[in-house]
Amino acid sequence: MRESGSQPIIVRTYAPARRIAVIVAVTLLAAFALYVIYELGRYDAGYDRLAVAQQRAELEAVIEHLKQDNHELNLRIAEIDTQRIGWAREQAEVSRTIGDLQAQVARQSQDLAFYRGVNAQPAAATLGVSIQQVRIGATGEPAHFRVHLTLVRSVHADDVVNGSAVLQLEGEAQGREESVGLAALTAGAQRELPFSFRYYQNLDQEITIPAGLRPERLSIEVRSSRKGIAPFSQTFMWNVDAS
Repeated sequence: MRESGSQPIIVRTYAPARRIAVIVAVTLLAAFALYVIYELGRYDAGYDRLAVAQQRAELEAVIEHLKQDNHELNLRIAEIDTQRIGWAREQAEVSRTIGDLQAQVARQSQDLAFYRGVNAQPAAATLGVSIQQVRIGATGEPAHFRVHLTLVRSVHADDVVNGSAVLQLEGEAQGREESVGLAALTAGAQRELPFSFRYYQNLDQEITIPAGLRPERLSIEVRSSRKGIAPFSQTFMWNVDAS
């Protein structure tokens, strides 16, 4: 205290930490009170936290089960795709084998027809030429085919043999038999196929079948350029080589 007559000095205690603590406590109590009010409101509205948690757990279990089922289905689909690819490969292999067997049967049929023709055509021995092979191949154009003919010497080849081969296509058109020559099959470009060889010769000719004609047989007549030698002919079934 100062001397008498002077103003008194007031000492105030200032505690900022306590004030902050009080403010924090009041804030927390207010937040807790709001949360309690919020929960009470939801409870009054029929919201059950335990039921919701249980339902959520059940839904998560269902989702996990569906994921497992989806995984198993994906594995099954992959297995089916693998089997399908294997079946497609097996089917392609079987089709290829069938095609090879059909081509082999066709060649054997042609060879059989050749040997039968040699035995049935004594003129072939006189001419000295025989038909070893006839192959009919398809092209990329409709009704367009390629005929491959192989001629060989049927006797000892002492000299060159000359002549020509004439093709005649036989089939059915509008319910009746039709015969078409090489000139009609080549639009007048070829009337015969000339040959000249000592041992063998391959002849290739592309033909176009007239519209409406269903081919059944191909007749080939081999003629010699020498006079006094009778020609011989041989007929082959119309079989298109699958290869």
